[in-house]
Amino acid sequence: MDEKRIITPPFTDEVIKSLHAGDMVYITGTIYTARDAAHLRLVEMLEKGEKMPFDFEGQAVYYAGPCPAKPGQAIGSVGPTTAGRMDPYSPRLIAEGLRVMIGKGLRSDEVVESLKKYTGVFFAAIGGAAALMGQAVKEAEVIAFPELGTEAVRKLRVENLPVIVAVDCHGKDAYAKGRCEYETK
Repeated sequence: MDEKRIITPPFTDEVIKSLHAGDMVYITGTIYTARDAAHLRLVEMLEKGEKMPFDFEGQAVYYAGPCPAKPGQAIGSVGPTTAGRMDPYSPRLIAEGLRVMIGKGLRSDEVVESLKKYTGVFFAAIGGAAALMGQAVKEAEVIAFPELGTEAVRKLRVENLPVIVAVDCHGKDAYAKGRCEYETK
């Protein structure tokens, strides 16, 4: 049995280059949430030359809109959102230093090319297991766009958040690999 691999943000090029499509890893440390409304705002801020709510370099954005926390919890259920909704904004954010994204589903060719060009990675989070994902969150704080409610940008401290490398920095895609293996059977 393979040893459990835990990786910690901020992610370096060396760590990102060591990840391969299909690898399962666990993230421990600080990550951020942002969905489409927040992505639009971030790109608008970049176009105006405004300061970002957090430094993108080596950081991870989890495409999630968490449910409210129950008493004694840092956060409620926090499942992944479909990544394709962020595709119109992702290449710009990747070019600005964002290297790691977490969500579910396929990415556009433009996003994959940006991951290759800038040494980035897209992780798939476990869909349908939002309560389980929420258990990995130990602290949560809204840091930007509170008026967006569940789509506000949050800073999360996570322990052993399970993710799978969906698209690595070489452009290899675990979804495509899985489809190909299924079709040959």
